[in-house]
Amino acid sequence: MSTLPIEDALPGLCCALTEGRNALLTAAPGAGKTTRVPLALLDAPWRLETQRLFRSDLRLLVMSATLDCGPIASLLGHAPVIISEGKMFPVEIRYLDQPLSGHLDAAVVQSIRRSLAQDHGSLLVFLPGMAEIRRVERKLLDLNLGPNILIAPLHGDLPQEAQDRAIAPAEPGIRKVVLATSIAETSLTIDGVRVVIDAGLLRVPRFDPRSGLTRLDTIRVTQDSAEQRRGRAGRLEPGICVRLWTAAEHQSLAARRPPEMLDADLTPLVLELALWGTTNPAELSWLTPPPPGAVAQARELLITLSAFNPDGQITAHGRQMAELSLHPRLAHMLLKSVSLQLSPMACELAALLSERDLLRGPPGWRNSDLRLRIDVLHGQHDHAAGATIDRAACLRIRRIADLWDRQLPRSARLDRHDNLDEVGLLLALAYPDRIAQRQGGQGGMAARYLMANGRGALFAQPDPLGSEDYLVIADLNGGQQWAKIDLAAPIRLHDLETLYADHIQVEDAVSWDDTTQAVRATRQRRLGSLILSEQGLSKPDASAISKALIQGIRQAGLDKLSWTTELRQWQARIAFLCRIEGQDSRWPDLSDDALRHTLDDWLGPFLSGITTLDRATKLDLTRPLHALLSWEQSRQLERLAPTHLTVPSGSSVRVEYETLDLPILAVRLQEMFGCKDTPRLVDGKIPVMLHLLSPARGPVQITKDLASFWANVYQEVRKELRGRYPKHSWPEDPLTAPPTSKTKRKTQ
Repeated sequence: MSTLPIEDALPGLCCALTEGRNALLTAAPGAGKTTRVPLALLDAPWRLETQRLFRSDLRLLVMSATLDCGPIASLLGHAPVIISEGKMFPVEIRYLDQPLSGHLDAAVVQSIRRSLAQDHGSLLVFLPGMAEIRRVERKLLDLNLGPNILIAPLHGDLPQEAQDRAIAPAEPGIRKVVLATSIAETSLTIDGVRVVIDAGLLRVPRFDPRSGLTRLDTIRVTQDSAEQRRGRAGRLEPGICVRLWTAAEHQSLAARRPPEMLDADLTPLVLELALWGTTNPAELSWLTPPPPGAVAQARELLITLSAFNPDGQITAHGRQMAELSLHPRLAHMLLKSVSLQLSPMACELAALLSERDLLRGPPGWRNSDLRLRIDVLHGQHDHAAGATIDRAACLRIRRIADLWDRQLPRSARLDRHDNLDEVGLLLALAYPDRIAQRQGGQGGMAARYLMANGRGALFAQPDPLGSEDYLVIADLNGGQQWAKIDLAAPIRLHDLETLYADHIQVEDAVSWDDTTQAVRATRQRRLGSLILSEQGLSKPDASAISKALIQGIRQAGLDKLSWTTELRQWQARIAFLCRIEGQDSRWPDLSDDALRHTLDDWLGPFLSGITTLDRATKLDLTRPLHALLSWEQSRQLERLAPTHLTVPSGSSVRVEYETLDLPILAVRLQEMFGCKDTPRLVDGKIPVMLHLLSPARGPVQITKDLASFWANVYQEVRKELRGRYPKHSWPEDPLTAPPTSKTKRKTQ
């Protein structure tokens, strides 16, 4: 397949045919040019730009078996739509009676066994990915279904001969059970397949512009995809489609998958747009506009790769990159390898990363080292670390590498350079954001790495590379928190420092250390998020120390500070006045949440010379907190919400403000004799909640209306208290009786 710049295909161009993921540009009679280009390019709006700017007589024809024609017809100026109904044999659809429960693998195996017993013909089983295919295959082989049943996996990572074996017609008397991913949805007809079993899931790549990584997500099948799968059973004869979901669930499935534009890495597209002369994609007409976040991430990467200047304009290097039919990362690596005299190995690496893995291991096997694959490519191994070698893939990779090597400048055509230590250096050219540093000193399966882009990565299984201090990660599945490393190579720190000397920054860093619970001040040499080296600072900036210490206090929580009972009551008194005055309150919000967010303002000035959490928690908070009120506010606080109230007995009783209701005054009943009304706060506006106590300070009555208590409840309370405390005075008229703080009646 060749790819031509769009302007090279302009003379005489009359139509564009799209099918699957490729597009066919067909020249007008006599033009003599026919070429395939990626669908992403043809889907781009420059087809309309070409018609508008260069060839008003250009005619576009779009063809597909599955395309939603309406939006495309609208984009092309309400172009006419021609529908050709293909011949299809009837297919019986069988749904589950109840939603699937339990493990998917078990349900699939059960459905396969049932269909083998009830139906005739071969089976095509759709599963979401290779892991599920391996598990189902293993369970079916354990069942020993008989010599006439052939289990045939089918997915993109299989050798070509294995894929051909799955697609080829079965021998007479043999029934095939093809376990396939969505690769079998379109463009394939598997002879003899009469039954389709659809697990209802598929695995799709999704690009995250925030991290610059692609992750694999498992999603529910869409209705159009389910129909495509059903059609596999009716290509050659009437068939059966078993769907492992209910008819009601089918109605809730999405009609179709979102456009690939929304989930793809747009770096190649943004480079092509710049080559076309467009730096702003919004200037063009799109069927699905590219997401701004993905475009911004692509621009940032292209600037890092020197394809764009800082203003986003394409550079001469970027134009050279666009001439190579490679992802911009790999194109940059090839071009830069010339001056390093490493171009043969760079071409091999680019071919390895562009093709299917040449190593095939048993279930659970994984070796992520790209150096091993270079060795295998050079014929150094017959067997590689427990895996078999795909010889056809090796030949294809060598052929592609040689093709790219011939596209490089003549001066770059060097003798082979087989120093495997340079693999990581070359990868660092293509993946500067995925240079990774081991964290915590752990190796093997526990090895976790921090990448230069700030994201984390790990080995899902034990891997020899887990002992390396620095890696460059070429392939990984970008999970939500930790991406899983699939392909990588080690790189020496010296090579990093030489290759990216202009990108290494020296920074004085003052940060909080959770391990030591103290401020840590160092001078760091950084490459992105990686700390290449650091040493202690003798005189760090005082404000930076305070900021880091406050971060540690905020993480530990305000309760760790030296709060006293009096300070908590002071805080509660202010909160009480805030509640009373409402939204127009003149009092500051001094809740724990507000104080936590404003630690820099009220506590920062008092942290001079303190660098550890232990010393910070011993700091007296009285001055820092009281400084939050003006002198006038402090004076009003004592008047409006005093700490104590004097009761009729002469006792000074503490008011409890630590409640969301009214403040509480807990006082013995006898000390309130002679008091006609409830004591009040805020210049007599707000009554307290009286907790009237027995002589033993047990609760007797709770009220905020003391006058009503004397008039309606006291006599009943008096009867009870006289029996419990006979030596105490319990007068009939509490309003005329003298209040007392004495606990017993005087003896005569």
